[in-house]
Amino acid sequence: MNITVKARHMDITEAIRKYAESKAGRLDRFYDGVQTAEMILDTEAEHTVVEMVVTGRRKATFVASARNPDMYAAVDQCVGKVAAQLRRHKDRVRDRQGPPHSEVLSAGSSAEPGEAG
Repeated sequence: MNITVKARHMDITEAIRKYAESKAGRLDRFYDGVQTAEMILDTEAEHTVVEMVVTGRRKATFVASARNPDMYAAVDQCVGKVAAQLRRHKDRVRDRQGPPHSEVLSAGSSAEPGEAG
């Protein structure tokens, strides 16, 4: 997965960059189809704004933003929002697919030969 951390109207310290990259790197555990993650850090008046754009397989795009006075808390909130979107997407993809072949075969073998299916 390619992770990009950018900043608008500010300079990023190495500590914030590492923290953001480590948090974004954990998104693979929610959906293994994640290809790129772009995190944009911005400052507005008294708050920091974190925007995150994650692209997945088959042009699936997930976007989230969080606003908080603390930069680390904003990163956590934004990653949490994207993780929830990825979980929902994975559930939808899984629900669209049929049951695994092992379940279909075991259900078919338990039916009696005289019954029509």
